[in-house]
Amino acid sequence: MEIIRLSGGHELIAPEVLPFEIGNALSALVKRRRLQKEEAMAAWGICQRIPVDLRAIDIAKALDKALNENIYAYDAYFIECAKLMRCPLLTLDRQMKSVALSHGIKVLEP
Repeated sequence: MEIIRLSGGHELIAPEVLPFEIGNALSALVKRRRLQKEEAMAAWGICQRIPVDLRAIDIAKALDKALNENIYAYDAYFIECAKLMRCPLLTLDRQMKSVALSHGIKVLEP
C-alpha cells in the first residue's frame, strides 16, 4: 500500500484526536455493514501498535481554519498539527490537500 511506503522510515505525528477519529471511522464502517464488529476491534488493535507521536494543537486556530475553509474540524486539526510541527501532511482527501497547500504545507500523497 502506497501510504505505508510513504510513511516508512518517518516519525509519525498527529493531533491528540487521532484515536477518536479512528474509533469513529471504525464504528461508521460497522454501522454501514462494511466491517463486522470483530474486524473493527481487530483493526483498532492493529492501529494501537503503530507508533504515532500525539500532539496537542490549538483547537481554536484549527476551528477558525475549518470555518474559513469550509472543511471539517477534524481535517483542520491535522492541517494545524502539520503547520505547527512544520512537517508534511499525509492525506488521501483532495480538499484537505488543497487547503494544506494553500497554507504552505507540503503534502505527501499516494
